[in-house]
Amino acid sequence: SGNRVLILFEGRDAAGKGGTINAVRQYMNPRTARNVALPKPTETETGQWYYQRYITHFPTRGEFVTFDRSWYNRAGVEPVMGFCTPGQHKHFLKETPRFEKMIVGDGIRFFKFWLDVSQEMQLKRFHDRRHSQLTNWKFSPMDIAGIARWDDYTRMRDLMLEETHTEHAPWTVVRSNDKRRARIETIRHVLLTLDYAGRDLDKIGKPDGKIIGAGPKQVMK
Repeated sequence: SGNRVLILFEGRDAAGKGGTINAVRQYMNPRTARNVALPKPTETETGQWYYQRYITHFPTRGEFVTFDRSWYNRAGVEPVMGFCTPGQHKHFLKETPRFEKMIVGDGIRFFKFWLDVSQEMQLKRFHDRRHSQLTNWKFSPMDIAGIARWDDYTRMRDLMLEETHTEHAPWTVVRSNDKRRARIETIRHVLLTLDYAGRDLDKIGKPDGKIIGAGPKQVMK
């Protein structure tokens, strides 16, 4: 169809972002469907407009781009871990709805998913990750530091959702304790939102309200 599709995946560590992205992209053409997972900013990037390094990876005509974490680092990880100033955090929350209005206004189909995992499930996944020879590379010092800052991340999450859940760029919250159901509901939401030739609504099915919903009220406390 020539549409440009941009999807952000956010959530705590071990919320299932990577696995959900893989499920979304599994049967798509890798030439037109790509994932972006940026490392920490370089010295040059820290001197740029904050959103600049993300814009470089935006989709062109006919592309489907997913972000495994995005500019919303400044709404969660950075303020909690002290990687930005309170002033930078406040400025981000004010400017981001305006920035995202430009994205939508230019015709990009824009999705924001928050994968919501419980503290108990996060700890279980950390334990499994730490003791697996296949996935222990995922377990990082940031994960360890984040365990003790659960409440801080919760406050930042709630503030982020409150300030950046807008009519033009709403947050879709997916409860991700059950990985399979979370992945299905994420895919279903995209398919129900995008119109395309041959779409079969009966096969796509209806959303599961126990797993997926819109806005701050959907998150687990």
